[in-house]
Amino acid sequence: MKIYKFGGASVRSAQGIKNLEYILRQETGSLFVVISAMGKTTNAMEMVLDYFVNRQTEQLQNKWQEVKDYHLSVATDLTDDKEWANDVLSPVFQQVEHIFSDVVPMDYDQTYDSLVSYGEILSTTLIASYLKRVGLDACWLDMRRLLRTDSNFREATVHLEASQHTLMEAIQTNKATVYIGQGFIAGNKHGQPTTLGREGSDYTAAVVGNLLNAESVTIWKDVPGILNADPRLFADTVLIPELTYYDAVELAYSGAQIIHPKTIKPLENKSIPLYVKPFENPQAAGSVIKANVSSAIDVPVLIVRKNQVLITIRPLDFSFVLENSLSKLFVLLDKHRLKVSLIQSSAVTISVCVDNVKRLSAALDELSNEFRVSYNEGLELLTVRGVTDVVENKVTAERDVLMKQRTRRTAKYLMKSI
Repeated sequence: MKIYKFGGASVRSAQGIKNLEYILRQETGSLFVVISAMGKTTNAMEMVLDYFVNRQTEQLQNKWQEVKDYHLSVATDLTDDKEWANDVLSPVFQQVEHIFSDVVPMDYDQTYDSLVSYGEILSTTLIASYLKRVGLDACWLDMRRLLRTDSNFREATVHLEASQHTLMEAIQTNKATVYIGQGFIAGNKHGQPTTLGREGSDYTAAVVGNLLNAESVTIWKDVPGILNADPRLFADTVLIPELTYYDAVELAYSGAQIIHPKTIKPLENKSIPLYVKPFENPQAAGSVIKANVSSAIDVPVLIVRKNQVLITIRPLDFSFVLENSLSKLFVLLDKHRLKVSLIQSSAVTISVCVDNVKRLSAALDELSNEFRVSYNEGLELLTVRGVTDVVENKVTAERDVLMKQRTRRTAKYLMKSI
């Protein structure tokens, strides 16, 4: 069995879904297809969630109607059959509206997982129904019942052994050629929906590949494969045809958007190759991540992580920074689930770079109880692998660099955003 994963950009329109159908028809063996929410649906569902928990009824109804209209429009464009579109999607709409009837929302993170997960339920329900309508032997599977996790809502950890049992049982019970499952979402032992972290659909595909001992995993993207830089930010980018699992982990950890950071380990554990291929040109070779490659990456790799914040702390009593301060800092950052991408310390200060997320404000408030705190917003972190003096001079020219770290092969530059 092979695993295919399609992101929201690929399936945002009827034409995209038809292209997905074309790609599936080229494969003669069995497939497990992992699909994200369509287009910007996850963002829209996050707005729906906020309106719901804040009891902004009018805004909630308007935004939810936008989500419904969008999916109905795509479904109608697919088949030119409004009645079919309504029959397929209405049961899912009703499930969401049942959540709205709750008088008191659950814990925010738990409510997030219960509500936002319906983006993937909508996309896969529509696509699986369409594939069956056009003659493919497709079966829809509910990953909320098949991928078992802990109850760490919004950042759940998959229990591999329990998940393998439920997943294999579902496949043996529901014989099909193409299985359609949701990325990003799962469930705990109590039957409550959980999610695997934003952009977690790649990880879903990797976990499914591991559990099913897949021949390969392919992630279909809107780029030719893995490039040495984001073509929207840098000119003259080049394709990296093959790279090792280690290379991929390094790039993902540094913020490369092409692969979710957690994706690699489940595949490396079973030596399953990961292909990254262009959705618009499925015959192209793309890139492959595997255990052994014929040649090392021979071009500098540039990765930009936007929307960063530099936090600097110093003890309240102006004493030296000791290990105890580091420990307190990292315990607090972990509590608020803030991931550090750069750290630097002196005798009296510690500076860390983190993503600017909603949880940051609460973390800064709590830090202020223990330390003197200052911070800078509006920053971006540029990581360069394979750095040289020439490359450094080029990428930092006329830029305001607040912090720099450079080792033998890798450099990081924290700079003000342009």
